[in-house]
Amino acid sequence: MVKIVRLEPISQQTEVETNGSLLSILISKDLDVLKECGGRGLCATCHVYVKEGMNSLSPVNRREQRTLEVITTCKPNSRLACQSRVMANGVVVELPPGMYINSLQDIEALIGRRAEQNLLHPVTGQILVEVGKLITRSMLKQLENTSFKVGEYFSHTKDV
Repeated sequence: MVKIVRLEPISQQTEVETNGSLLSILISKDLDVLKECGGRGLCATCHVYVKEGMNSLSPVNRREQRTLEVITTCKPNSRLACQSRVMANGVVVELPPGMYINSLQDIEALIGRRAEQNLLHPVTGQILVEVGKLITRSMLKQLENTSFKVGEYFSHTKDV
């Protein structure tokens, strides 16, 4: 059976099959979701806020909980779209504002410009540059030791 999900702040309603993931909805709407870990619940790049209908989604599993603990912008209503299955109607999802940085080249291409949207850390979701702020070379320094291979990052943090 089909379920209805509303996306905010773009005010769009969409349909998804029962047990379909929120990630499939975001992808079908051509929204900029990196899904860096391939939908395995290891990164923050499909992080969303559930404004309504948390009980209409599948429960948070252990892997998702561990990943949510790393996300600095995590709130009690945070979920990973790839791990959230729609079980009933009434889900309203809010997309976090900003763009996840995918590589150092993303930043290099923007140096000297003002950020048109928040620039977010690829793993933690931390805001690196706020909207309207100047993007500088110092941003490269902050990210030079960052592994943009999310799977490697999480395999390393498990050992720590």
